[in-house]
Amino acid sequence: MAKHRRASSAPIAAFVALARPKQWIKNGLLFAAPTAAAKLFEGDNFLLALVGAILFSIAASGLYMINDARDFESDRLHPTKKYRPIAAGLIEPRSAIAVGSILIAISGVLGFALSVKFGLVLIAYLVTTVAYTYYLKNEPVIDIAIVSFGFLLRSIAGGLATHVPLSVWFLTVAAFGSLFMVTGKRYAEVLDVGENAKAHKSVLGVYSAPYLNYVRSLASAVSIAAYGLWTFEGFAARKGVIFVQLSAIPFVIGILIYALEADKGKAGSPEEVVLSNRRLQLVGAIWLVLVATGVYYSHFIK
Repeated sequence: MAKHRRASSAPIAAFVALARPKQWIKNGLLFAAPTAAAKLFEGDNFLLALVGAILFSIAASGLYMINDARDFESDRLHPTKKYRPIAAGLIEPRSAIAVGSILIAISGVLGFALSVKFGLVLIAYLVTTVAYTYYLKNEPVIDIAIVSFGFLLRSIAGGLATHVPLSVWFLTVAAFGSLFMVTGKRYAEVLDVGENAKAHKSVLGVYSAPYLNYVRSLASAVSIAAYGLWTFEGFAARKGVIFVQLSAIPFVIGILIYALEADKGKAGSPEEVVLSNRRLQLVGAIWLVLVATGVYYSHFIK
């Protein structure tokens, strides 16, 4: 604890690292619903989705600070988390909690200013994440469900911020796609900490590799099936539907590439996988072009 007392005037760079800006990429999910509905560039929708993503990023950073302040001792047992600012002794836990609480309060107030429904979803995200940080992260199965729920709330928030109706198949893809990634993250943690698994996080001592592989397989199968139903049912009456349906090919390939990385234990940070894997980026670009072409086909060809 002496290190923390000496670090009372932590540099701004340490707080920036504590905010985990790389993980803000997750909040791009707020653009998904208006994009899929071909309404992202109608009226103020792009601006509303952008503001919503910024507010979720502020809220998430505040939550990361509180989470790291609570877990810094166990983080020191992890091969990579031990370098996080609090675990490394660069920032005092109480300072992180103070700054994190301010960020959470700001995001909550501004969330309701954007819209009441959006504000309620943001509050739901904050409450469930705080509950996870203090209680639910030690409950097997519930822990991965709560983290996955956070991704689903982001998808819902994007639709509410832009007043776009949400497809049940779209939400199913978001829910089980996030479960697929979260399970890969847990699998990587089990491999990384080895014998210290239970000391680092109690649920890691409960999960076995076969069980996590089972959940990952289940989640990917449901995601692929729901994506197929979204492309065939949600776009059946639209022009350019063939492009959206063809996007299922790179979608499945992307799932398989990510699954390979997860099987190697390299999916501990999903954003790092997305930002570093060139094959996944290429397949993602092809998928995006096909979806954008199909969704906006009628806008391009009158």
